[in-house]
Amino acid sequence: MSLETKHDLNEATVKELQSLIRACIDSYDGFHESAEELDDPRLKMAFKELGDQRSAMASELQQLVEFNGEKAENDGSVAAKTHRVWINIRSKLSSGETQAILEEAERGEDYIKAAYEDVLKATAGSAVNDLLTEQYTQVKAGHDKIRDLRDAGRSK
Repeated sequence: MSLETKHDLNEATVKELQSLIRACIDSYDGFHESAEELDDPRLKMAFKELGDQRSAMASELQQLVEFNGEKAENDGSVAAKTHRVWINIRSKLSSGETQAILEEAERGEDYIKAAYEDVLKATAGSAVNDLLTEQYTQVKAGHDKIRDLRDAGRSK
């Protein structure tokens, strides 16, 4: 059995990275599309910053996949596209209501957080575990920020 390195990942690890790439792209798209629906400049900026962070995370993962001779994912999932359509419909029905957008964003954050947790379990001991743990920390912080914004909006 050979030791896995970042330039010689096993097939299962590459598959898990591909799923996280899709999740990060979905998150980027969701944050940027939702930012367009928000009137609050502070929230709009926070959404764009989180989206840009997720784009950078996807790029890091894409590099790892390509280092291993595979074509990296460069598009999100069908389920996320459907979810974003729902966000757009819901925001239009509620006249771009900030609380509705925050609630949908928090649901998206629950999804990406769970995706990272699953991949971290599946790739425990992998050569990419340090990077995945670092990215998970960023995802968790983003999740908590959106949750706190959602909760603060409820108390108003």
